[in-house]
Amino acid sequence: MEHRLAAVLAADMVGYSRLMEADERGTLERLRTHRIELIDPSIAKNQGRIIKTTGDGMLVEFQSVADAVRCAVEVQERMRRRNADVPEDRRIQFRVGINLGDIIFDDGDIYGDGVNVAARLEQLAETGGICVTQAVYDQVNDRVGVAFENLGLKSFKNMSRQLQVWRVVLDSRAPADGAGRAAEPKPVVKPAIAVMPFANMSGDPEQEFFVDGLTEDILTELSRHHELFVISRNSTFVYKGQSANLREVAQKLGAQYIVEGSVRKAGGNVRITVQLIDTTNDAHIWAEKYDRKLDDIFAIQDEVTAAIVATLPGRVEAAQRDLIARKTPANLAAYECVLAAKVLHHRSGRDDNTEAQKLIDRAITLDPDYAHARAWRGCILGQAWVYGWCENRDAVFDEVVVELETALKLDDNDADVHRILAAINVSRNDLTRARYHQERALALNPNYDLVVVQQGELLTWLGRPEEGVEWITKAMRLNPHHPERFWSHLGKAYFNARRYGEAIEAFMHLSAMDAVQHAFVSAAYAWMGDHTAASAHGARIREIDPNFSYDTFVPTLHYARPEDTEHLIDGLERVLQPPARVPAAAAGAA
Repeated sequence: MEHRLAAVLAADMVGYSRLMEADERGTLERLRTHRIELIDPSIAKNQGRIIKTTGDGMLVEFQSVADAVRCAVEVQERMRRRNADVPEDRRIQFRVGINLGDIIFDDGDIYGDGVNVAARLEQLAETGGICVTQAVYDQVNDRVGVAFENLGLKSFKNMSRQLQVWRVVLDSRAPADGAGRAAEPKPVVKPAIAVMPFANMSGDPEQEFFVDGLTEDILTELSRHHELFVISRNSTFVYKGQSANLREVAQKLGAQYIVEGSVRKAGGNVRITVQLIDTTNDAHIWAEKYDRKLDDIFAIQDEVTAAIVATLPGRVEAAQRDLIARKTPANLAAYECVLAAKVLHHRSGRDDNTEAQKLIDRAITLDPDYAHARAWRGCILGQAWVYGWCENRDAVFDEVVVELETALKLDDNDADVHRILAAINVSRNDLTRARYHQERALALNPNYDLVVVQQGELLTWLGRPEEGVEWITKAMRLNPHHPERFWSHLGKAYFNARRYGEAIEAFMHLSAMDAVQHAFVSAAYAWMGDHTAASAHGARIREIDPNFSYDTFVPTLHYARPEDTEHLIDGLERVLQPPARVPAAAAGAA
């Protein structure tokens, strides 16, 4: 047996038995998700080692008391945010106790008075709280950025001595910008959506596994979208096989939107239908059918799931936009402000960008810990930076970086946070860091059309345009209602792949082109030898932007290979003769 001084963290889940009795499978699934996404990574990040786990708790050893407290604070604060839009009777919450003492290590387990004290402290802590001993307080006070409240001397069961106990005051952490907060932020209310079990219309019991699997996959993938509150499988599957009134079901589940569908097999074919219903007015927002050959049933399941979950969030947002259009900005909640700001951002106009900044600022004022709002503020300011709609570009870019770093600290599992960080790093030609965040975004939400199309953009900049074309066209298949700009991304990828006819065809899908898009089309025609068409688009460049030059154009390119920049410039030189030319190397490889 080994004796040594160590920091021990004891954690216990509050109301475990009650939650298990109400929804055993759902509770286990949610607890597992919290561990995978938050708890275990936080322990690893703070150099902790899990010694023992039980159904509702765990013992963790840390070499540093400060690391133990930082880990506990991070977990409790982030769990509080995760629970903000979860009904109180379904919340998974923890109590934590931390002690510094002599520990006995034997055969992979730990024993001793130091462990017992940590366990007793955990029982003393309030729900979502942390209690520590005097020894811990003496080590970390003024070192971990939180305040402590003295609870005085406490007696514990089966212990002869009393111990001085301190409570961590979790709401005492100062805001990142140092400014005070006028009031406790209100939780963000997101649209709630329930996916009902799809109906098996085939009369074939063997198809039941496919129908249930499809429903579960849709639920799982929708849950990756942090801007939706998805009702759990256990709540919706109680209606399997029942003919229920959707409005009554929605009221019981607390869902505004219902997804329902059916599967019908006929010979070697299968037809899957799906529809999205707004239960507040029984309106059918979206409906689609998918006809497939029954060659590989699992491949069909994956394909249809991807198509449905790529389209649904956009249809929900479109329905929400119709609702908030009837409200004044002063009456918008944080989520609604973000949604309205997104709409203005996508219009890509200077005045729209200014209004979007006002709305996103209001969202953050309403909820300073709203990670998605922080990420989109970085995106909206980034748009102003890219187009030069700001007086001090350096200051604005610094603000963009700070906003995104804040968003990342608040929620490092939001695909949008990593997607926007990837885009910002592309803008400053740091393609290595952009790849990291892009891969992280793709892992978090592989069926998010904005993430998928950005993968194609990044591969194009990296000199792999054929792969870029595949990813961009995949994004367009995933979401048939994709933004028009996807065609521009496709055109640029085709151009870099030297597929000029297809590049021109892609750009022709745009209702209007800016100077940069005309530049790509002009260069494509030039490489094809059609100098008349190339000159016509060259003239449009001058009409749209009389100050267009290589000095301003080349820095907007982010090719990793200088020859790709040269390829575009060489095509343009056959049409345009700008006063100055920036060498291709200045385009900035990773």
